[in-house]
Amino acid sequence: MRCPTLFLSFMLVTTNIQADTVSTVHFQRTLDIYRAIISVDTSKTKNNTIRIANYLASELEAGGFSSDLINVISLNGFGSLVVRYPAEKAIHRPMLLLGHLDVVEAFDEDWVRPPFRLTEDETNYYARGAIDNKFGVAQLVSTFIRLKKEEFVPNRDVFLVFSGDEETYMRTTRMLVNELPELRNAEFALNSDSGGGELDGSGKALLYALQAAEKTYATWEITARNPGGHSSRPRLDNAIYELSDAIKAIQNFRFPVMWTEMTLSYFENMGRRLDGPVGNAMRTFAVDPNNEEASKRLFREPSYVGTTRTTCVVTMLRAGHAENALPQSATATINCRIFPGILASLIEKKLVSVVANPNIEFRLLDEVVESPISELRPDVVRAVTRAVHDRYPGLQIIPTMESGATDGAHFRRAGIPTFGVGGIFMNPDESFAHGLNERVPIKAFKDALDHWSIIIGDLASDIER
Repeated sequence: MRCPTLFLSFMLVTTNIQADTVSTVHFQRTLDIYRAIISVDTSKTKNNTIRIANYLASELEAGGFSSDLINVISLNGFGSLVVRYPAEKAIHRPMLLLGHLDVVEAFDEDWVRPPFRLTEDETNYYARGAIDNKFGVAQLVSTFIRLKKEEFVPNRDVFLVFSGDEETYMRTTRMLVNELPELRNAEFALNSDSGGGELDGSGKALLYALQAAEKTYATWEITARNPGGHSSRPRLDNAIYELSDAIKAIQNFRFPVMWTEMTLSYFENMGRRLDGPVGNAMRTFAVDPNNEEASKRLFREPSYVGTTRTTCVVTMLRAGHAENALPQSATATINCRIFPGILASLIEKKLVSVVANPNIEFRLLDEVVESPISELRPDVVRAVTRAVHDRYPGLQIIPTMESGATDGAHFRRAGIPTFGVGGIFMNPDESFAHGLNERVPIKAFKDALDHWSIIIGDLASDIER
């Protein structure tokens, strides 16, 4: 006679072994993809995004996706990737999953570790793109393969949509959202390049930020010109000196404090979870954003200043043409992140008045994309909550505004509600995205492995995963 208790124990052990095997395979596949795409420099001058797009396409095809579902697109030397996970019988409009294949530049001589080789210590993975955005790309691609192997059948078409120049001109993003009708028909989009959980210095989860808005990205070049001459005969006017005065004027100027209900709610909730002067400033700001001491304290915090106002900062310089000649021109690049609802033209007008030198030329470098706030969808909030609570039960989900710029702005502008729901949990001061020795905690990488499968299961199936 079979013992029911023994049989049940055997079944539980067998189920756990199978689950562990699936988890191990999924982790190793995700890590292999992550390592492979990080090893290729996909910054703007290398024309390597098409190479990464082709590699990911081959991985997806080997994982069960037929070639007719995979579209590698080249535009101006940049590669994009669109992959359709088809519904057997679509009862909802499509869902888009966003990411980008490119990274900002990184120079070997600046880094302690090689920027384009995945390295690790006992705590972190390190590489350019480790967080921005090859983490999200690897997790999404591996999840698609996992779902296909598990014979998951969605009730709506689900698309991977990876752009090739998000870090620069976003022309591939414009092409994807404006020229592919199957994407324009989407009901909403989820972005792997924004949103995520915030940890404090001890590793405690504070909240999960669900991104529903972002600041407007705009870049100007400002130039001082001069007749120049021989360096042995210095003039009283000098292009570099004039430009330096303009730069210092911009450095010393602070745009006025701004807020929305979303940003005040963020500071209220974040402030309750942080001790010390920063937490106090957040709580005070949430109650009275006109409190000057609170806004001054937050102005000193790189992770939070962007949530309080428009910011403009000098990011690049070039000047002169010979060491023994007076400079005939000097140019600085000014990158601004503009609070939603404020026109870029008004920011330029303000910068011109701050510089207060009619000889300084201003040139806007590219089209400015101003995007609306996406109204929260209960189904998206519910799915993200399930994924987050799978790791951190009861953690609060807070809608937020992104200080940086993402592909999401173009999709919002096209009328597709877009939400940043990335799978990462980390201390926002420790990612070093765009900076030296960019990193992702190894624990956070592993903990995120089920994030997207839970969300996709909730939003593209009637069966809870």
